[in-house]
Amino acid sequence: MRYFIDLSYNGAKYHGWQMQPNATTVQAVLNHALSTLIKTPLSCMGAGRTDTGVHALKMMAHFDCEQSFDTSEISYKLNAFLPKDIAVKSIKKVQKDAHARFDALSRTYTYRISTIKDVFKFEKSHYFSKILDLRLMNDACQILKDCDDFECFSKTHTDVKTFFCQIHKAEWVQTHTDIEFIITADRFLRNMVRSIVGTLLDVGTHKTSLEDFRQIIKSKDRSKAGASVPAKGLFLTEIKYPTTIYSDV
Repeated sequence: MRYFIDLSYNGAKYHGWQMQPNATTVQAVLNHALSTLIKTPLSCMGAGRTDTGVHALKMMAHFDCEQSFDTSEISYKLNAFLPKDIAVKSIKKVQKDAHARFDALSRTYTYRISTIKDVFKFEKSHYFSKILDLRLMNDACQILKDCDDFECFSKTHTDVKTFFCQIHKAEWVQTHTDIEFIITADRFLRNMVRSIVGTLLDVGTHKTSLEDFRQIIKSKDRSKAGASVPAKGLFLTEIKYPTTIYSDV
């Protein structure tokens, strides 16, 4: 039987989601907790790979287990067993071929920027004191939505077959003293959101024009894009799936 697990985590102390040698990751901690409580070796497959220091308000993962168990009870026990920076929201049975990564229709990330120095926000947002032209930055977002090859925003020497992504939404919104960049796409490349944000900040400070921004994307050259912003301000906030993965189970 296959199950989807819905969880959130503060990524500050983790070397990202995916398991790796000699490093503490969210996937490794979750696998250990599940295997311990259900008393059989289990391994979760995540919907994606968040990098070191990136947070998730919503991460989805799937695992297979032939043992029958009460999903509500295991969710409760997991939250008691897991460290305080990982929380399980629910566990649901799904179709046997449902896949947390490949069945995802879209993923949404939010990047948070604080425009004033706030001691209560510095761990989960990027402090940026320069005045930003949000109108110009949102004009650049429209250029993003009109493009589909984002090699210029991808980490170099990464193991991917294509740099094509379909961006459904990209916008900057003002929230009191903070601003947030919200982006939704069918898939994301490694370091893509943080390098997009860094380049859009260059647009917002008039360091990079809209035409320059368009040419950066066309260049497919990471060195021409802006610097990546810190991981601490980035949150995976939503993952959408077809409702059919839950039917008839």
